Amino acid sequence: MNRRSLLKKSVAAAAGATLFPSIVPAHVLRSETAPSNKLNIGQIGFGRIAAGHDLPETLKNDIARVVAVCDVDSKRKEKGKAFIEDYYRTNSGSDRLVDVKMYDDYRELLASPEIDGVIISTPDHWHAQPAIEAALAGKDVYLQKPTSLTVEEGRMMSDIVHRSGIVFQLGSQQRSEEPWPQFRRACELVRNGRIGTLTKIEIGLPSDPAGGDKTPMEVPSNLNYEMWLGSTPYVPYTEDRVHPQEDFSRPGWLRCEQFGAGMITGWGVHHIDIAHWGMGTEFTGPVEIEATAKFPEEGLWNVHGPYHVVANYANGVEMIVDGDFPNGVRFYGSEGDIFVSRGSQGVTASDPNFGNSDAFKTSITDKDRLTLTDQDLRLYASPEQHRNWLNCMKSRQLTISPVEVAHRSCTACLIAHIAMKVPGKLRWDPVTERFRDNDVANRMLARSQRFPYGYENVPALAGMG
Repeated sequence: MNRRSLLKKSVAAAAGATLFPSIVPAHVLRSETAPSNKLNIGQIGFGRIAAGHDLPETLKNDIARVVAVCDVDSKRKEKGKAFIEDYYRTNSGSDRLVDVKMYDDYRELLASPEIDGVIISTPDHWHAQPAIEAALAGKDVYLQKPTSLTVEEGRMMSDIVHRSGIVFQLGSQQRSEEPWPQFRRACELVRNGRIGTLTKIEIGLPSDPAGGDKTPMEVPSNLNYEMWLGSTPYVPYTEDRVHPQEDFSRPGWLRCEQFGAGMITGWGVHHIDIAHWGMGTEFTGPVEIEATAKFPEEGLWNVHGPYHVVANYANGVEMIVDGDFPNGVRFYGSEGDIFVSRGSQGVTASDPNFGNSDAFKTSITDKDRLTLTDQDLRLYASPEQHRNWLNCMKSRQLTISPVEVAHRSCTACLIAHIAMKVPGKLRWDPVTERFRDNDVANRMLARSQRFPYGYENVPALAGMG
């Protein structure tokens, strides 16, 4: 048995007994009427998505206070502190003014007893490990998508989150009523048979350009580049590989396979999540998958270019993902179709290619068929995604985008990426989360972990193996 397999079995065997001793978040122990009853939130990573989305949506909720910020780039850490404090000074009374604590290492933030939950807005290769360690520390987690860099670390994260009892939310905000109620409406209509028997789903995603400067540069004094690389292999620093030093424009790491899979996970997690929601396949995945893709032959940025993915599910539905389709999700049934997208809205100003004139369009003309009643199946209705997470931190109820659902949508994207690199049709077992009879593809379900980073090197886990 290799160390990775032993680690999985050890976590399963020790759950509850050693690693997960009845974790009770600090706010649960506070008096409901005390001033200290507000949820204390720590922000891990302060960049484009934190400044443009995660913090603005969290700060406006009076039940929470953002009291800490962490980043391996000290300039961004200081900007994060100023951002949060300026918001409270401008928009709140004196009872919400805070002196935001700054951390260079998120593990020190997690060790703080005042922190109830964390928002993880880091690059993709730094998603699973902080979420795992937050769960082990008893902190509730809001995690930016995609859920993980590999299928294996996503499975590890889901198992640990479940056994810890923390409240987890993925930033798959297309499920929430604000700002896009059309996605839930489309899924409810599909689930209630308003387009007849579902037969096919087409998903259109944006794409990223090739390019990027490979020329090595001196590492800025404000950046802990070793920690930024984390579990991934060492490569020379260049600004196009990391993030801009002077602004929060779209970072280059999004286009480097070392740190993510490109748009198949970056946007795929959003749209495939909606496809799963509409199909009712949120806790499983495809059984067959085949893909083609072109990858850049020069330049720094090497994520996939044009691609075509075909995935088949056990329920008989075929899902096709292609960059030439309109950005959105189209459900085809025996009696009609529904197309749903974000319309002209995006999360941040630098979202690529999100513009679309149709937020909701259907071939069904009968208004009665487009009207749902109390007798119909209704899906989870939530307010804005961050607000839903905060509400669930209070109630200890399941969020609208819980960890296993998040893992399954990300897995469908990750195995599509693997299929881009392994010719032919791959057979996938969503129960064992392994490819059938394909060792080459199975070796891509995990990546090596560069010491001392990676979940294999988390002390609470590594000491078990």
